[in-house]
Amino acid sequence: MSKEKLHILCLLLFISCSVRAQVIDFPQQQDSVDIVFYAKKNAWEAGLQNFSLNMGIWGFNRFIMNESFARINIHTIKKNLSHPFVWDNDMMSTNMFAHPYHGNLYFNSARSQGFNYWKSGLFAFGGSAMWELFLENEYPSFNDIIATPIGGMALGEVLYRTSDLVFDDRQSGLPRLGRELAGFLIAPTRGLTRLLNGDAWRVRATSGRQFGTPDISVEVSAGVRALELKGEIFDEGVGTATYIGIEYGDRFADENEKPYDYFTLRSNVNIQNSQPGLGQLNILGRLYVRELADTKNHFLSLGFYQHFDYYDSDTISDISTEIPYKFCTPASIGIGFIYRLKSAKNVHFDAFIHANTILLGGALSDYYEIDDRNYNLASGFSAKAGFNTNYKDKISLSGNYEIYRMYTWKGYPQDIDWNNIDIREFNYQGDLSNAILYTSSLKMDIRLTKILFLTGMICNYTRYTNYSYFDNVFSHTWEGKFMITCKL
Repeated sequence: MSKEKLHILCLLLFISCSVRAQVIDFPQQQDSVDIVFYAKKNAWEAGLQNFSLNMGIWGFNRFIMNESFARINIHTIKKNLSHPFVWDNDMMSTNMFAHPYHGNLYFNSARSQGFNYWKSGLFAFGGSAMWELFLENEYPSFNDIIATPIGGMALGEVLYRTSDLVFDDRQSGLPRLGRELAGFLIAPTRGLTRLLNGDAWRVRATSGRQFGTPDISVEVSAGVRALELKGEIFDEGVGTATYIGIEYGDRFADENEKPYDYFTLRSNVNIQNSQPGLGQLNILGRLYVRELADTKNHFLSLGFYQHFDYYDSDTISDISTEIPYKFCTPASIGIGFIYRLKSAKNVHFDAFIHANTILLGGALSDYYEIDDRNYNLASGFSAKAGFNTNYKDKISLSGNYEIYRMYTWKGYPQDIDWNNIDIREFNYQGDLSNAILYTSSLKMDIRLTKILFLTGMICNYTRYTNYSYFDNVFSHTWEGKFMITCKL
C-alpha cells in the first residue's frame, strides 16, 4: 500500500472513529455559555494565520522541495497581477481535492475565530487569492479560485463540526491531551488556534462544544472490490476497498437550521496498486430547510444544499488501457426534497431528489492530455435521486442514481499545432465538448449481530461525451463489492 493510500485511509478511519467515540446515545443541545465564549471574532488573527499558513507552505515548496513554481519575485507578481486568470493543467486530485482541502484550512482559521459559515468562506477566498496572485510564478487559475474556497467550505465545515465532537474543555491531563491531538489532526487550523490562544489547556466548567451532541450514525465497511467485471480483466481488477459513511444531524428536520446542521459524508478508499487512494468522496450539506408537509402518514421537506462530489479511477493494467471513470464537482449547489413514509409498521422508507447547478466540474477526456491533466474542466447541472428502506432493522436496501451534464465551453481551436504549444499559455478548459455521466448503486445490508452486517453492493458508471472535433465516446463500467459493515 502506498503512503498516500495509507494516509487517506488512516485519516478517514480516524475521523469516523473519533466521531462515534465521543457521541453519547442521545443528542444534547449546545450550552449557551459555550456559544458566547467562542463567539468572539478576531479578523486580524484569522487573517494573520492564513497569511502565515501560505508563507509556510510556500517556504516548504521553495526551499525544501525546490519546486520551480515557487520561485517568485517582484516580476512574477507583477505578471500575475496584470495577466487574466487561466485554466491550469494540474491533475484532478490536485485541482479538485488538494486545493479544496487547502481551502478548508483557510476556512477553519476564521471559523475557529468566531466567524460563521458564510463569513469564513470569505477568508477562504482571500487565502486562495493571495496564493494565486503572489506565491506562484504561474498565472492565477480560474479553477483554483473557484474550487479552493467553495470546496473548502464543504470540507471545512464537515471537519470543523467533526472536531467539535472531540474537543472537551472539561477534561485535563492525558485524556485532554488525546482529545486536543485528535482535534488537531481533524481540523489543523482550529487546533492551532486553540494552541495560540490557550484554549488547548484551559479547563472550563462546560465542554466548549458549539453544536452540542447531535444525532450521528457511522458506517465503516471493509471487503473485496471488483472493478470492470469483464472476462480477462476481472482478475486484475480485484482488490481491497473500504467504505466510510457519516450522517450528522436530523435528516427530517422541519424548521430552518444553520448551514450543515445536517450533512452526510460518503467515501471509498482503494487498497489496490493500480488505483488512486481516494476513489470517491461525496459531501452533502444542508444550508436551509423548510417543511412542506408533516402528517400522520407522510413527511416532505424542501432544502437548499451544497454538494461536493469526487470520483476517481485509473487504468486496471496493461490488459485494459481505458480509465473506467473520472469526474468531479467541487463547487455545486441546488435544491432538494426529502420524503418519509410514516404509516408502515415494520418497514422504514425514505427517499430524496436533488437538482443542482455545477459551477465547476471535471470529466475524463479521451483526447486531452496536457501536462498533468487528462480531463476537461466544465460547468453544467446535475440531478440525484435515491431511497432507503429496511425491514425490522434486519435487512436494508438502498439505491442511488446520479446524472451529471457538463459543458466544456472554452475548447482549443481545431487546427491547433500540438508540436508548438506553450503549456504556460495554453489557456483552455479542454476539448470543446459536452458530457453526460451517470452513476448508480444498489446496496443491501443483512444484519449479523447488533452492529455487524453483511454488505453487497453493485455500482455502474456510464459516460457519453460528444466532441466537436473528434469521434464521440461511450464508456460503461460495472463495479461490485462484498464487505463486512460495522454500524455505530
